[in-house]
Amino acid sequence: MGARKLLRLFSEEGTVPLFAILTLFPDALEPYLGSSILGIAQSKGLLDVKLVDFRDFARDRHRTVDERPFGGGPGMVLRPEPLVDCIEWLEERHGRFRRLALCPGGQVLRQPLVTELASEERVLLICGRYEGFDARIRQVLEIEEVSVGDFVVAGGELPALMVLEAAARLIPGVLGDERSALEDSFAPNEDGMELLDCPHYTRPRMYRGLPVPEVLLSGDHQAIAAWRRQQALERTKNTRPDLLPGDNTISTNQALNSGSAQTPTPADTRHNAP
Repeated sequence: MGARKLLRLFSEEGTVPLFAILTLFPDALEPYLGSSILGIAQSKGLLDVKLVDFRDFARDRHRTVDERPFGGGPGMVLRPEPLVDCIEWLEERHGRFRRLALCPGGQVLRQPLVTELASEERVLLICGRYEGFDARIRQVLEIEEVSVGDFVVAGGELPALMVLEAAARLIPGVLGDERSALEDSFAPNEDGMELLDCPHYTRPRMYRGLPVPEVLLSGDHQAIAAWRRQQALERTKNTRPDLLPGDNTISTNQALNSGSAQTPTPADTRHNAP
């Protein structure tokens, strides 16, 4: 489902997605959930987020949620009972969730999955810790495993926030301008290509001898659109050729409706820019 279709879906159905995050550290997540985009989305009634401490579902007086692994080895493993009991308790009250476990062995998170999650009525994000989950949790419950990259962090809380914020940005009304989501990196364009975003510029017009490209100051909207498309294509070819179709040899002319290539411009240096 593309971002444009998702916008139509929300406008027609008026669905408010519910995201539940299962974590041992809800206090660590609360400040971020109340800030910026996620805070705005909740205050507008466009998104419902619930934090659930699955330690509350431990079955002993010590509230134990982890144990040493069978077969030996370092670290601790999350027991199945607290998590399974917590999920079943949630679904008794809210209905079936789409269940995702954040772990390094899962499918890598990409924009098509984010778009799917933004259109779901209920999404469950399960934050692992220690050496991970007891494998029987996946046998008892239908759970998708999702990774945010080929690296390991201490737990699933930060990846869960990444998944949630990526999905929340696609909900109409959350961003100040809905075109932002439609023109982001990885958002399919009119040809179905998922290009990176083009470089962006603002004041001052000259910074340390580096000017803003003249085309952006021209007022010629057609030329500006062609320049941005060409820059997006070049950026994708240089840094993410895997996003391009076929043998990745698509020419700049094929990607442009009008206008001509400009001289090279300074690279966009925003970290993890959309």
